[in-house]
Amino acid sequence: MDKTDWQGSQGASWADNWRRTDRSFGILTERLLTQLRGRELRQVLDVGCGAGELSLAIARNHPATQVRGVDISPQLVDAARVRGERLNNVTFTCDDASTWKPDDAFAPDQLISRHGVMFFDDPVAAFANLAALAAPGAKLLFSCFRAPSLNPFMTEVARLLPQPSQSLDPRAPGPFAFADPAYVEQILSAGGWTDIALTPIDFPMIVGAGEDPVADARDYFCTIGPAARALGQLDESERQTFVTKLDALSQRNCREGIVSLPAAAWLVMAQRK
Repeated sequence: MDKTDWQGSQGASWADNWRRTDRSFGILTERLLTQLRGRELRQVLDVGCGAGELSLAIARNHPATQVRGVDISPQLVDAARVRGERLNNVTFTCDDASTWKPDDAFAPDQLISRHGVMFFDDPVAAFANLAALAAPGAKLLFSCFRAPSLNPFMTEVARLLPQPSQSLDPRAPGPFAFADPAYVEQILSAGGWTDIALTPIDFPMIVGAGEDPVADARDYFCTIGPAARALGQLDESERQTFVTKLDALSQRNCREGIVSLPAAAWLVMAQRK
């Protein structure tokens, strides 16, 4: 997905389905929040905040902290604003975090992102911009996907498509752009960050639940993510074949009323030079 995707129909789909994405990333969100517990935070910037779950959780857990979420999708920012309207220490801005400059004295001592940094067109310049607006000694914490082979929740579904899409450049903006830890260290160091550490995290990506978890998983995959975009290029016969295979995959991965597939991420930490 590129900027136009997030600003258009795909961004709208993700905004409409924020409850599903919150559920999917629930365990990963908790790992990110755990890293902040017990710390005194003055100002926090949530990069690529989406519908705001991480920003809102930080604002609730740290009522004396000023939290600001930035995302390029107007639909997602609107959803975040509605969700956070009762919290007076969080605000949301629709802008491109790679070039965004606060128009006030906001200088975060903590920058955080849940899978919101892999889509930068120029990641070195983006992280340099974030370092420039951060307070001296600011901390950076974000999550990103590891290798595609370690993320069956995406690769297994992609294999069900008639012509699975493949990126010619593994470092092109997209879900797996930061899969290579050496590349992540390279761009962060060039962008003005030091003390870089990557920790691998494995977690179940919950894609279906409720009264009919298989149907819920079908709606999930057919509404958001790479498979949803590819479905628009299929004819009715191909689409029906895909859905049949998808339901079988979901059924095989349904346990105790929950459909989940394995996912793997990096937890990345760094500090402003």
